Amino acid sequence: MKYSILLLTLLFSTNLTLAQQRGGYGGGANSQITGKITGTIVDGQSSEAVSYATVVIKSPKDGKTVNGVVTGDDGSFKLVGLKLGTYIVEVSFVGFQKFTQEVELTPKEPDFDFEKIELAADTDQLDEVVVSGKRETIENKIDRIVYNADQDVANMGGDASDVLRRAPLLSVDQNGNVSLRGNSNVQILINGKPSSMFGANTGDALKMIPSDQIKSVEVITSPSAKYDGEGTAGIINIITKKQTPQGFAGNVDLTAGTRINRGVVGINAGKGRLGFNANGSSFYSWPQFATTDFFQQTVVNGQTNTREQNGENLSNRLGYFGNMGAFYDFNAYHSLSTSLRLRGFNSNSTGTNTVTQNLAGDESSYQRFQDNFSQNWGYEWSLDYVMKFPEQEGREFSASYKIDGNVRDQEFEINQPDPANYEVGRNVNDGNNRENTVQLDYTHPMGESFKLETGFKSIIRDIDSDFRFEEKPEGASSYQVVDNRTDVFFYNQDVFAGYISTQTNITKKLGVIAGVRYEYTGLDGTFEEATEQAFGPISYENWLPSIIVNQKFGKFNSVKLAYNRRIQRPSLGNVNPYVEIGNIRNISFGNPMLNPELSDNYELGFSTFLKGTSLNLSFFYNDISEVIQSVIFEDPERNATVTTFENVGTQQNMGSNIFISTELFKIWTVRGGLNANYFMAEGIIQGQEVENNAWLFSGNISSNLELPNDWVIDAFGFARPRRQTLQGYNPAFSIFGMGIKKQIWDKRGSIGLSIIEPFKARKPFKTELGDENSDFYQRNVFAIPFRSFGINFSYKFGQLDYKARQKRSRISNDDQKSGGDDGQSF
Repeated sequence: MKYSILLLTLLFSTNLTLAQQRGGYGGGANSQITGKITGTIVDGQSSEAVSYATVVIKSPKDGKTVNGVVTGDDGSFKLVGLKLGTYIVEVSFVGFQKFTQEVELTPKEPDFDFEKIELAADTDQLDEVVVSGKRETIENKIDRIVYNADQDVANMGGDASDVLRRAPLLSVDQNGNVSLRGNSNVQILINGKPSSMFGANTGDALKMIPSDQIKSVEVITSPSAKYDGEGTAGIINIITKKQTPQGFAGNVDLTAGTRINRGVVGINAGKGRLGFNANGSSFYSWPQFATTDFFQQTVVNGQTNTREQNGENLSNRLGYFGNMGAFYDFNAYHSLSTSLRLRGFNSNSTGTNTVTQNLAGDESSYQRFQDNFSQNWGYEWSLDYVMKFPEQEGREFSASYKIDGNVRDQEFEINQPDPANYEVGRNVNDGNNRENTVQLDYTHPMGESFKLETGFKSIIRDIDSDFRFEEKPEGASSYQVVDNRTDVFFYNQDVFAGYISTQTNITKKLGVIAGVRYEYTGLDGTFEEATEQAFGPISYENWLPSIIVNQKFGKFNSVKLAYNRRIQRPSLGNVNPYVEIGNIRNISFGNPMLNPELSDNYELGFSTFLKGTSLNLSFFYNDISEVIQSVIFEDPERNATVTTFENVGTQQNMGSNIFISTELFKIWTVRGGLNANYFMAEGIIQGQEVENNAWLFSGNISSNLELPNDWVIDAFGFARPRRQTLQGYNPAFSIFGMGIKKQIWDKRGSIGLSIIEPFKARKPFKTELGDENSDFYQRNVFAIPFRSFGINFSYKFGQLDYKARQKRSRISNDDQKSGGDDGQSF
């Protein structure tokens, strides 16, 4: 901890010292009279007012900026309280040439009125806009690949999981679990900020975000030190359509289908330096039947036990998502923004299963009924302040605060009325996750070729898990609480971090981003009743270096070499000791004593762009220690199969991926990628050495065809192999779909049709663990309806004038291992 205090003190002192290096200028120092400069900015061709233009005054001696404002809706500006003297007035706005004029304020004439300043069009910029056309769907940058989802018509009417399936290097299975280059330890951010909504179940969280609200997806394979160290595979940043308008407008999007129904409503409003936006959405999935075929074989004390379970399950889902944001620019150098996000997700499922088992020669068969209910809701509120320094472009200080809450309540009922296998019980688990985050960031350019970034961050995370088990004895009329399986678990995790990152242009074509991040983690866990099971306080410190070297060749070719070290802390789903009972012979719970994973990652990449074709090729290797995986084994004391989490050993991934995007005949775009990964893992499970090696291949392809009369046709396909673990594998996944859209009403509206898996009504997903000839073997085949048809309608109303502006929160709590469907919920 002493190292963390020393580092954070140094960073804070550096911030204060740099922030105080501000210059100023004034004329007529002995005069008590102040002056003002006023005027109105208009377009030189149309004579229309230019609002939101930047007006600054500088010292003619050293060029330092003295003051500045932005023009109002009518193009007018006013600079008051100026000391008398000579100034240089500069006016700038995107698409126009810069206006510059020297003025003098004297005791006799302290005020200067420009009356009207006519800006001339910047023909170079206008020509560039005409040539570039629309934004590319795929963009390659030094540390990331950007997928501009709003350019892809196939995303209409879906959710975030559908969008991520079309992004380069990513794979998303049927449950919404995301992996990058075959590694599922990724951190998902929304507008640069993580959310506790991803802590319990990634798939459910992605379903709450409508695809219509997603602008782009950033796949960050080589995060620099300024990013949180979490996520051994990398970071996925989902950028929503945050807009900065002048005027008022809105949109309505409706989707009806055989699987999902969704509605989205949004509004945007802005005037001068104040803006507001809000949107809300809800979705509902029709009830659908899924089938289960389960088989398990164990050998205990020389006796072979088998369990089979077959049945069907009926489930449905209802969710909502809302976001409100506002900003205010005090002037050209100080701005404040805030956002509030609300979310909710409910699911119900009921099932009937036939269980057949042979336990040490004792055969039996009986019916088992289950009823599950899950309710999730949460909120996020953030406040961000940004200060820019007028005397130096690119110099910036920001301060951010975020509070994040997530509640997940679950109830799982089991009813086995068979006298020989009687069990009537109820699991109840209410979880509450609260996070408070403070973050400071400072950027300081030093000349044209060097930039320093530094910052500090603290996350205070408090998690409560209230779990209770109730059983109804045979012949009883009410449930009774089982004390030794009922308690409240309090889990606290505090993270303090600081970083220094530098960006250097050694030559015009050779750039380096290098830095180091320090993270201190403190945690402890206590119980309300079982105090002897408490643990902690536990702490660990991690230094996480990173470096990216990028060399450009010509205008469109570049080679990148990168290294970084990252950490993967266990989430609540991994550590929660709550015992979840699938049936009396199958239980699962978390492990509070897990250590974090550490990963060293190496990447060599090449990218090029030639005649409408973009290509990205990379080779990667990562070495992971203290790997966290779910393990399953037979527990003779419980006379049941136990699923929990352990630090099982080490894992290496070595592979390559290629992604190509090309435009044919100016109307047809084809994109595709292929990932090849050699998986190597070894470790110890229940005292036995185990290992698993395998080649894994995955890929995706999509096609976009723009036809006359505003018709667009899109098709896509994706396939991912089964995911390897030390004990076996999880299901493979593939999907195919297509859509067609027609723009109507002068492109203010559109109507479209989407089809998913038209040739497959249902899809089976197989999980297999162990070996049929060993002491443990388990196979589970889960089949769900997949064919779906949907129709989408979209309409935009109002009129907006958008200004280039960045109002994204600096907070990014990307520091926990996502629970996923293979983890425990609260």
